Amino acid sequence: MNAKLSVFSASLALLVLAAGPLRPAPLLAQTDLDAFMKKVLARRDDNWKKLQQYILNERDIIEVRGPGQLPVWGEKREFTWFLRDGFFVRSPRTVNGVTINDADRRKYEDEYVRREKARDQRQREREKNRAAASAAAGGAAPAPAAAEAPADVDSLIAQTREPQFVSSAYFLKFKFEEGKYALVGREQLDGREVLKIEYYPARLFSTDIDRNKGRLERGERVDKDRQMSSAIETAANKVSLVTLWIEPTSSQIVKYTFDNVNLDFLPGAAFVRLNDVKATMRMSQPFAASQTTAADPAADVWLPKNIEMYASLMVAVGQFDMRVAIDYNDYKLAETSSRIK
Repeated sequence: MNAKLSVFSASLALLVLAAGPLRPAPLLAQTDLDAFMKKVLARRDDNWKKLQQYILNERDIIEVRGPGQLPVWGEKREFTWFLRDGFFVRSPRTVNGVTINDADRRKYEDEYVRREKARDQRQREREKNRAAASAAAGGAAPAPAAAEAPADVDSLIAQTREPQFVSSAYFLKFKFEEGKYALVGREQLDGREVLKIEYYPARLFSTDIDRNKGRLERGERVDKDRQMSSAIETAANKVSLVTLWIEPTSSQIVKYTFDNVNLDFLPGAAFVRLNDVKATMRMSQPFAASQTTAADPAADVWLPKNIEMYASLMVAVGQFDMRVAIDYNDYKLAETSSRIK
């Protein structure tokens, strides 16, 4: 028996030596993954302001289909984004193939700039108040007031809030949540090696939860409707899954998908059943190949490429599907002497 064991042990040793040293698969520890995701989520808002002069086009398609996939309603719109008075302006070009006339286009642009300036001013005031409150509590000194936006049409970016084409891309307002991430592995995406990470949120939806918590802390009453909204957000977090593809060198989210896997908890599910909700967002480096060199800082700028959303609901007469597709394309580095006409 001992002789047989010796022969078996020797054979096993030879097999191990022939196969090479046994190494465990490299795994990212949870603490390292949390630190990495914290960096990723902090970086996602940096890109849009790296370049001070660029323009782009936007195309929106909305489609609603009823039972039997019969078309119910649809719309296609095209826009151009450019800088005016230091703010990104969304200018309408066509609706369902019909060109917008100049008077209506200018009216839309003027109203858009007015709203964006008002939103930006409110943002500045909030930041100023937070800084003052922090200083009063013994924290850092208040930040100096931001300069007024430049007045010429070719000015650099002055707005504080991210433009709509960026906020739309990050329609899921990710909050860093320690211990809620899992590394699935490495994949190839658009010729790049990326990390695929799954996020199991507890606070992806938390607006009403946080508001009601604040009300309770202030001794205010939380009525049944507000309690219901908090309960819906809590349930939505439990059934949601977000998958992210991240370029590890730049800590950049290049794609994410959102899935609600079970929506039976929603009120009125016996009458209107929301079967499925899915969404996908992709980023790109629009200036990396055609308009810059590898050493140019613009080559490392990531901006929204497209967004796709799908929702399906069932009512008594049958199933209705809604699809939304938003494409951001034809990014161009603007010349300081250019004019958008």
